[in-house]
Amino acid sequence: MVEKDDELVRHLAKQGVDDKMVNGHPAGLFVLFFTEMWERFSYYGMRALLTLFLVSSIAEGGWEWSNERAMKLYGLYTGLVYLTPLIGG
Repeated sequence: MVEKDDELVRHLAKQGVDDKMVNGHPAGLFVLFFTEMWERFSYYGMRALLTLFLVSSIAEGGWEWSNERAMKLYGLYTGLVYLTPLIGG
């Protein structure tokens, strides 16, 4: 079993944060990790599904775009994902 870091526990107590530890790390760190992991999983999953939706036929519920047109939109979307933080962040 990993022992608590007394200095970290004192710091967390000053901040009014619970000092519960899991494997020597604050318990909230695991919530943060899994939240970020699932956010990334859903982002990359939805990015892949976007192109599948765009090229699927209308009978299958898609928009029946050409691969070239779908990839242009995908590239624009991905580019904006990385560029918009420069403007707003």
